[in-house]
Amino acid sequence: MAETKREVERKYESDDGGLPDLTGVAGVADVLDKGVTELDATYYDTADLRLAAASITLRRRTGGSDAGWHLKLPVAPGVRDEIRAPLSDTVPDEIAALVRSRVRTGQIVAVVRLRSRRDVRELLDHGGRPLAETSVDAVRAERLHGGEGTAEWTEIEVELADGGDPAFLDKVDKRLRKAGVRPSASPSKLARALAETAPPKQRATAAGEPVPAGKPVTAGDHVLAYLRAQRDAIVELDPAVRRDAEDSVHSMRVATRRLRSTFKSFGKVLDRAVTDPVGDELKWLAGELGRDRDREVLTERLTTTLDGVPADLVRGPVSERITTWSRAEHDGARGRLLGVLDSRRYLDLLDTLDALIADPPLRKAAGRKPRKVLAKAVKKDFRKVAGLVQQARELEPGTDRDVAIHNARKKTKRTRYAAEAGEPALGKPAKNLVKTMKGLQNLLGDHQDSVMARQTLRELSAVAHAAGQDTFTYGLLHEREEQRALRVEAELPAFWDGIKDATAGL
Repeated sequence: MAETKREVERKYESDDGGLPDLTGVAGVADVLDKGVTELDATYYDTADLRLAAASITLRRRTGGSDAGWHLKLPVAPGVRDEIRAPLSDTVPDEIAALVRSRVRTGQIVAVVRLRSRRDVRELLDHGGRPLAETSVDAVRAERLHGGEGTAEWTEIEVELADGGDPAFLDKVDKRLRKAGVRPSASPSKLARALAETAPPKQRATAAGEPVPAGKPVTAGDHVLAYLRAQRDAIVELDPAVRRDAEDSVHSMRVATRRLRSTFKSFGKVLDRAVTDPVGDELKWLAGELGRDRDREVLTERLTTTLDGVPADLVRGPVSERITTWSRAEHDGARGRLLGVLDSRRYLDLLDTLDALIADPPLRKAAGRKPRKVLAKAVKKDFRKVAGLVQQARELEPGTDRDVAIHNARKKTKRTRYAAEAGEPALGKPAKNLVKTMKGLQNLLGDHQDSVMARQTLRELSAVAHAAGQDTFTYGLLHEREEQRALRVEAELPAFWDGIKDATAGL
């Protein structure tokens, strides 16, 4: 079973390779010599170094106290999540799954072997508790794939103790710099090894670093920059979704929706004969991601509403039934979602997005100046929102109005995403429109959540009734949800009248 450790560290190098005296660092009472360890690590990647390009490292290491497979995923500069699994001859399935969005159907090969002689010191506070671990690593790198080079160097690492204050590393940093030690030019041992062992002609991109995209100039440039950001978000969020990290499913779902909306909004820029089939696949993925997200939203809503009900009006195990329903829905949706992320259909979609962005089906308008092209598309989407809001206002309360409001909400999100894509070119008016559309989206979303909550309450009530339980409280919650929806419908006309000219500045 894999375990995760948050790693907060900094890397340094010095001309003499030694570790300065750190007893003078504020808070350090003692420096404990923990001896020397011999480490032998083989790093794995695809032949074209896709993991390294994303600052991800995958290794199999022997020696030391944590021998095994280690996958390091970037969190922030100097911060990584290290997922560990026991030693085995091949990459453990649970580790392989976390890099599948990068590797896809490709093969993982051994690319570099690093053998290190690690001299470790532990920094302790006055209570004998560890503050950080420092080490001086004498490293020898050997290229195993894509070259035959070797390299040697010495580096210093300072890793924060579990639960430690990151500010302590600033104190150590100050002491090291004062002693002539400088931050390492490489973010990791692997990056340095790849750079220094690559054939001379390949060293400029040896670590798999992507070539930076140029500054957007044309309308097509701006649309593609937005698409690229959403594609990257899906790929980067994949491991977090597999690990069930907070908000990861929702964020990935939003990225898929942004992609699909952009294809629809900017049909004058990208040929929809090409993008519509891709949009259909994105709709499928968003739907799979939405199964558990909808459950999560409904659980929070129902629980919050129930908390506001006086105790004497809560009849039967309502809270327990909501919790049981939520857990069952989560377990079922999660198992299905993991299957989706391992499916060939999903991996093919990622490949298709890569190919589309690399060779986009640009139309004539893509080569034009961005302001007019992008503003026209945003305004067109906004007019669709206006028509749907007007339709909803003219309908009587009921199913037809619910559907109209839901459709208006979907078009509101599309307008918001179009404005986001155009913001770098359109400036403050687009930024203001994004904010305005978010407000409308929230209002209309509250209405849709009420519709879904009432449907769920009817289902829960039916199950409770079949079990011979009192269903009074479910009816009470249903009534409160109905009143919330009516309040939204009552607020909508005035809200819309206040924003109906929101695109005037574009």
